[in-house]
Amino acid sequence: MKSDSLIIDAYAHISPPRYTEFIRQKYPVMYNNMLGGCVPLYNMDERFKIMDAYEGLVQVLTIGPVPPIEHFANEQQTVELARMANDEMAELISKYRSRFVTAIALLPMNNPDAALEETDRAINQLGFRGIYVHTNINGKPLDSPEFLPLWDKMAKYNLPIYIHPWRSDSVADYPVEQTTKYNIASIFGWPYETTVAMTRFVFSGILEKYPNLKIVTHHCGGMVPFYQQRIYQHYGSASMRSGEKSSFIKKLSKAPLEYYKMFYNDTAIHGNTHALMSAYDLCGADHIVFGADMPLGDHYFGLRSYRQTIKAIEAMQITPEEKRKIFVDNALKLLRIPV
Repeated sequence: MKSDSLIIDAYAHISPPRYTEFIRQKYPVMYNNMLGGCVPLYNMDERFKIMDAYEGLVQVLTIGPVPPIEHFANEQQTVELARMANDEMAELISKYRSRFVTAIALLPMNNPDAALEETDRAINQLGFRGIYVHTNINGKPLDSPEFLPLWDKMAKYNLPIYIHPWRSDSVADYPVEQTTKYNIASIFGWPYETTVAMTRFVFSGILEKYPNLKIVTHHCGGMVPFYQQRIYQHYGSASMRSGEKSSFIKKLSKAPLEYYKMFYNDTAIHGNTHALMSAYDLCGADHIVFGADMPLGDHYFGLRSYRQTIKAIEAMQITPEEKRKIFVDNALKLLRIPV
């Protein structure tokens, strides 16, 4: 692998063919909701047509799209689904070594003990370089006690936790309604869910306890880059830190905003250089990795992904060395991928 010719999509979604067919047969409603004719998720020829338009492009595989498996499968079924998905991703990596550099393990998060076992299996036996979870587990926050052993394990592995946003359409926009409207839950609710998950990691003390813990957010850190000064004003001011309601802040050894800067954030916001510069202003080039929400992303130029995001990164007012970090170097370092 020659790093000087690489572009690494560090957060590329896939639904492996056999796994996809199993979902179609066993969970037809979820199949229709999840896949919706998005052929490049499971058809490798269609996927490669998109990738071939970009010289040196390789992918880090993550299962997608939502809903998460624990939303529609029970504690035993998710174990089967996670193992099936991970095994097939490993096969694809072995078969297409010039396309896929590694994968991030899908876990049965409604079965915490099994999730720990699958983490070990995926990393030690399949060679995966991280784990993949959603921003809540059937409504449970990621700082719930039953998930703490998993974060402890990932800190010891020194490999990343990928978090993907998730909010069901059953979460209404207003208390007087039963469901969301106008796709608000996914379009605007997901960035909010990411922000909430990040905030729970910060103030629960998880990042204080595990300062080397690496967490990768989808969609460029949700609301956090845009609200840096609001975070400082409401969490970081002297008056807030001295108030009786701020005991959760007093337990931290650093200013709250410094913990938000510890997250890694991908570039999957469908372009928008100004927004990417906000993320750069928050965490610098070292904590941004390239991603375009494959196989979504780009509906303006014929191919479904990449061009819009690549152009937005190229337009950032940063150095060529920093752009290289975003496109290649940060993923290599974060995932400890040999060059």
